[in-house]
Amino acid sequence: MSAKLAQAVGRNPRVLFGGAVLLTIVALAALAQWLVPHDPLEQDLINTLLPPAWLGGQHGFPFGTDSLGRDILSRLIYGARVALTVAVVAAMLAGLLGSVLGLLAGYFGGWIDTLISRIVDVWMSFPAVLLSIVLAAVLGAGLYTVIVAIVVIDWTRFCRVVRSEVLIQREQDYVASAVTIGLKPGRILFGEVLPNVAPLLLTLFTLEMGIAIVVEAILSFVGLSVSSGAATWGGMIAEGRQYVNQAWWLMALPMLCVIVAVIGMNALGDGLRDVLDPVRAR
Repeated sequence: MSAKLAQAVGRNPRVLFGGAVLLTIVALAALAQWLVPHDPLEQDLINTLLPPAWLGGQHGFPFGTDSLGRDILSRLIYGARVALTVAVVAAMLAGLLGSVLGLLAGYFGGWIDTLISRIVDVWMSFPAVLLSIVLAAVLGAGLYTVIVAIVVIDWTRFCRVVRSEVLIQREQDYVASAVTIGLKPGRILFGEVLPNVAPLLLTLFTLEMGIAIVVEAILSFVGLSVSSGAATWGGMIAEGRQYVNQAWWLMALPMLCVIVAVIGMNALGDGLRDVLDPVRAR
């Protein structure tokens, strides 16, 4: 990273905020077993529905407990591990599949572009959330099922954006020069065009992470994510909904985690777009 680019990143408040959110989630996920005050699956039926410490609860349970006496703070931290895993893996796989197809469609055009574009149009005609729920129901609950569902519904986002950018890039002088000196299409596409599309892919990746977190929370909410009882933000929201009138924090705290995570990823993506886009950076 050049000094000028580093300064631009350091001055962008959205990049700083989004980066701080992402680093916090990564730290919580990586250090979860050392940070949690209690086992997230340990039940204490004597101390059920305890309020957070700042609302008069016990200091041993800073964020209170759920209906089974499980520590909410511990479950939120372990929920960050699930959210981060899904966000990173799903975004990477969706980006890989969509980007390769977008590169091929945008550079070669013709029947390849027509075929890929028609597949994208048909795929995007299905409601994304409904399709993910159907896929998860067919494949069975599990973390890998959630990742597959997100990849299947979101690769089209990368494909369409990358295709549009490649259509612009292939008209640039550097591509014409590469063709003139006899470089093969594969070398031009992945060695010359792809590096110029990479900043856009980085932005899309961060935005896709936020979308993946929301989809995972939705699937957890309806019981189609990880096994029952495991700590996930969506699962905690579903559990807390049953006690919203007497213990509102059970639902509010995991909802806050999802909201902050998604806003952070979106802010990071928008900030990177502003920094890396030469037109916006002027």
